[in-house]
Amino acid sequence: MTTEPTMTEGGPKSEERLAALCALAGQTRELMDAVALSEAGQAELVAVTAELAAITARLNAVSRATPQPFEIAPDGTLRHLGNAVTGAANPHALPLVVERLGAGVRAEVTFRPLHEGPPSAVHGGISAMILDHLLGQAVAAAGSAGMTGTLSVRYGKPVPYGEPLVATAEHTRSEGRKTWAAGRIALPDGTALVEATGLFITPSAWLP
Repeated sequence: MTTEPTMTEGGPKSEERLAALCALAGQTRELMDAVALSEAGQAELVAVTAELAAITARLNAVSRATPQPFEIAPDGTLRHLGNAVTGAANPHALPLVVERLGAGVRAEVTFRPLHEGPPSAVHGGISAMILDHLLGQAVAAAGSAGMTGTLSVRYGKPVPYGEPLVATAEHTRSEGRKTWAAGRIALPDGTALVEATGLFITPSAWLP
């Protein structure tokens, strides 16, 4: 049965619980990479699978209907621990840590073997997901938060995993409820690997 976990909203106990949840997500990321790279024998794989099934049942015994929502952190910033790109409580996320630089954003990123598409390179869909998020963050930083209307991605060179990279995005222009942004994933020396542009639409319900 799915039930909402009991906690003290906004209090120390809830923050301690969220920290434990993020630690579990981090350990799960390591598990996911270990599964992708494992050369264990059949018997060991079967045994580990049984252990994981038992752990999964324990967690499913008390679960929520949706991932962690947007919320205000104790330091006053907006956070989304369940986000697929930045959510520290989401095992699917890197998680990406995005810095705001004026009307632009920047993030250091190192992809994992789990993100492989072509041999020794990151799947193009993963690159697009990261850039879509960064473009949206750049639009929000410029004061024109919106939903992705279109996303155009140009793949210039293979994106390696296991190597430090830099992802950036910046607001380019706005026109009414429409806002445009451009971004890229590059090597530390600035060599662009993947570039993207996006159009974001501010829902009328978000306007004052």
